[in-house]
Amino acid sequence: VGPYTITYFAVRGRCGALRIMLADQGQEWKEVVVDFPEWMKGTLKSTCVFGQLPKFQDGDLVLFQSNAILRHLGRKHDAYGKDGDEAALVDMMCDGVEDFRLKYVKMIYQEYDTGKDTYIKDLPNHLDKFEAVLAKNKTGFLVGNKSSFADYNLFDLLLNHLVLSSTCLDSFPSLKSFVEKMSARPKIKAFLDSEAYKKLPINGNGKQ
Repeated sequence: VGPYTITYFAVRGRCGALRIMLADQGQEWKEVVVDFPEWMKGTLKSTCVFGQLPKFQDGDLVLFQSNAILRHLGRKHDAYGKDGDEAALVDMMCDGVEDFRLKYVKMIYQEYDTGKDTYIKDLPNHLDKFEAVLAKNKTGFLVGNKSSFADYNLFDLLLNHLVLSSTCLDSFPSLKSFVEKMSARPKIKAFLDSEAYKKLPINGNGKQ
């Protein structure tokens, strides 16, 4: 197993994109699974910089914050654009995905029973931004002509949304094609078909 260790709960959650990226890059990693009662004791929590998981270890480097981890792996595995301008655009797209993810997480954890239908109805207003970027770029990726960490981040979030509403991408051809292409990449396909991936719930409260 490589130098990477992920410490997280037994969910896809904030590590979905990270695991998909590592798999696609041909990396191996170790999982340290934390159960909720153990987390509530607070011993591990007190060692986390922001009192949150995931925790990511790359040799002696210990990182928290899922997007910082993605950026680190982007730098290490040539998935951060071809130059400074592309890197800035990749950052911008990742921040856009984060805004979208926060809305999704809020609905899942706070408004699922009352706000799910409204959220799904409003989805096109979020999806159309990414559709426009992909349609303009024409390479099948958000920035440049190969995958960046922002692509893995968007892909993971779109997979979650296809579980929430299986038809949500039907009127977004570029996004639909993006998900199909990413899903067909041999290492991603193998990971998505694996028991390790399939056994994990998407979110910690069982809502999806």
